[in-house]
Amino acid sequence: MDPRITLITLGVSDLAESIRFYRDGLGLPMQEQEDDSNVAFFPLDGTWLSLYPRELLAEDATVTTDGSGFSGVTIAHNVSTKEEVDAVLAEAEAAGGRIVNPAQEAFWGGYSGYFADPDEHLWEVACPQLTDN
Repeated sequence: MDPRITLITLGVSDLAESIRFYRDGLGLPMQEQEDDSNVAFFPLDGTWLSLYPRELLAEDATVTTDGSGFSGVTIAHNVSTKEEVDAVLAEAEAAGGRIVNPAQEAFWGGYSGYFADPDEHLWEVACPQLTDN
């Protein structure tokens, strides 16, 4: 296997709401979507993010949709400063996300916080190294 991640697909309950959150709220660039399409693609630096209806994603993977709670997966977004961590968390909250864990100095020496998107997918926003700026 060639070790790389090229696409992360999030199963969502309301595609239009999730597009508004990621494209309009967080400002992620979105590939043009066909009118009848039920998937959204966001080309990012080094990988792509896609949004797909949760029921259809479960059907494609041949699993049930009845799972709830923590799935054991988080997505991380690293930035360069504590101020950027705070700004991204504020941007996510303003876009309709929920702050799960406010930004704080982390036990591993950085600064991070978590938000949940409208479908409760967890994102960590982190500054790996604290700086004096």
